[in-house]
Amino acid sequence: MLTALHIQDFVLIDQARLTLAPGLTALTGETGAGKSILLDALGLAVGARAERGAVRQGADQGGVTAVFEARGDHPVWAVLEAQGLAAEDDQIILRRVQNADGRSRGFVNDQPVSIGALREVGEALLEIHGQHDGRGFLSASAHRGMLDEFGGLRKAAGAVAALWRNWREKQAELDERRREREAAVREVEYLRHVLAALDKLDPQPDEEKALADRRAELMAAEKIAEDLIAAAAALDEGGVEAKLSVSMRNIERAASRVSSGHGALADAGERLESAAAETAEARAAIDRAIEAFGFDAGELEQTEERLFALRGEARKHGVAPDELCAFREKIRATLDDLELGEAAFADLEKAEADAEAAFAKAAEKLSKDRKTAALKLDAAVAKELAPLKLGKARFMTEIHVAKDKPTSDGYDAVEFMVATNPGAPAGPLKTIASGGELSRFVLAMKAALAAKENRTVIIFDEVDAGVGGAVADAVGERLARLASDAQVLVVTHSPQVAARADSHWRIEKKQKKTATTTSVTMLDADARIEEIARMLSGAEITDEARAAARRLLNGGGEAKRPARKKLAKAG
Repeated sequence: MLTALHIQDFVLIDQARLTLAPGLTALTGETGAGKSILLDALGLAVGARAERGAVRQGADQGGVTAVFEARGDHPVWAVLEAQGLAAEDDQIILRRVQNADGRSRGFVNDQPVSIGALREVGEALLEIHGQHDGRGFLSASAHRGMLDEFGGLRKAAGAVAALWRNWREKQAELDERRREREAAVREVEYLRHVLAALDKLDPQPDEEKALADRRAELMAAEKIAEDLIAAAAALDEGGVEAKLSVSMRNIERAASRVSSGHGALADAGERLESAAAETAEARAAIDRAIEAFGFDAGELEQTEERLFALRGEARKHGVAPDELCAFREKIRATLDDLELGEAAFADLEKAEADAEAAFAKAAEKLSKDRKTAALKLDAAVAKELAPLKLGKARFMTEIHVAKDKPTSDGYDAVEFMVATNPGAPAGPLKTIASGGELSRFVLAMKAALAAKENRTVIIFDEVDAGVGGAVADAVGERLARLASDAQVLVVTHSPQVAARADSHWRIEKKQKKTATTTSVTMLDADARIEEIARMLSGAEITDEARAAARRLLNGGGEAKRPARKKLAKAG
């Protein structure tokens, strides 16, 4: 149940603190007093969209805190656990802070959360129904979920959804394999030609780098060899040794013409002899260097041919040279699959067919169970219609089975249909029922579904709109009975409904010179008489109105109020 609500600086409310009780709570006030503001504030706390301008004028930020209690087996605990949110005892505190610029932050048990997470927790705790609410009961897309909830088919529906996903995955896998297989069959000859070429080339891991490095070495050796050969040629072409020999013979002739040795000629001869010896040794050193570098023009040619062949083949197939090995194995595997993969393909086809059959079996069972649940729901709602002065109306759950258009929800499209007059054709709830009838149909369905759901709080916003007298009293009586299973808050203009409440709050708008504010006040017994008298008589409260209010409270309210289950800390 919702135990407390604190609102600060929200629209016209500067501050309001509500301590709420189990059972049926009535929220009343004159038109325009701000009853919708109270519900908007509560909606903000449970994750509704934050609207610009919601913060009270002059304030930097506004905030709403809602405190709930839920029993130990309530689904909200699973939601909290999935979100990784801790809870203290059995309390769940939802808080929303909104800045004046429209930005907002959410908290669950004082832990910051995304607004989506706040909304998920809030939806497990609270449900709001407005007179012309286009969601929930009025949205056909939600009817299937409501029927499953009523029939206890949530688990079965979840199993069908899982089987659907498995089937779709098997279909996608089979389709992908089929596309690959068909493409491979079309290209089989080409793939065999490519594989033969690659086998002939026989690329090796990291071969391209090794060849490139060796080519660089050989090209460098070629340049060195060219330089050494040129050096040797320079010596040979210049005839250095021959010239030194001629020069030495000339020196020797000159020396023979001198009767006694001459030191200058001897020195010249020795130096020429030394130069000739050094030149011979230099020529020999050059020859040794040429031999040491060992340039092989044939090896360079072979290396380049191999390197260019690898690179050319890689470009042809759009891969890096070092990826040719893996590319060859991929082609080989593809060809192997074509030759040996028929069995594997047949296994995939069987797995897909088995998955489809499992889904179909579960979906057909779910469809059958939904039809059974629909009859029970129709009967349960029918029991609620007469007390709500809709005894001549009919409610029926229409199920369209489309096995040719399966979805994750099975084969069924579900929609709630109504006929408000005998003999009239049935139609969708939201288009057939008038405002007052629509409110009562929603209440009847909510009453039928309440025992199957686990909402902690149910809020009805003017569910009694468009009705009065005995019909309004019937609505109030049914709300009171519904409040024996769940805490119910109702915004009402009907004194008959307000008189049925266990607790009563009045919303008032107060005008001041500089500001307008909305206040929320819990009413004691005397104040309730005055408020219900106001609702009966209007602006001027008469003694007759007060007497009528007392009669409603004593006869139409507490005296006929159904026994209520203990809801405190029961959610």
